[in-house]
Amino acid sequence: MQISILQNLKHHIMMDFNTLKGLHHSEKLVVEHKDTAAVYGSGALEVFATPAMIALMEKTCLMSVRNKIGESNTTVGIAVNIKHLKASPVGATIRCEAKLVEVDRRRLVFSVKCFDGSDLVGDGLHERFVVESEKFMAKF
Repeated sequence: MQISILQNLKHHIMMDFNTLKGLHHSEKLVVEHKDTAAVYGSGALEVFATPAMIALMEKTCLMSVRNKIGESNTTVGIAVNIKHLKASPVGATIRCEAKLVEVDRRRLVFSVKCFDGSDLVGDGLHERFVVESEKFMAKF
């Protein structure tokens, strides 16, 4: 009985996500045909699509906190403010770097940058919100 009460209390105590502020993470992607603007329909050329870049940015942010927010939680993207600064061809290796720069309870704000070699190709902010997975999906 005592164990279930403690587990219940632990479940309802909000984690302090402020301790994650300053966290860094990076991911890489080699641009394939499926990642191009021509395939996404966001443009006519076979270069790294802006939606593909944003997806990489979101993934990088998600992966940065995935194992640090509790097993029953995940994050969902809620806002992007991104500039795509330079085109990258098929075969280019894109490196995305994310840094958690602001925490407001369950709202996480990341600075995100994408590089093709040493060239900055994307830059901006991405916001995510920490949610309890089961509770979130129960809404649908």
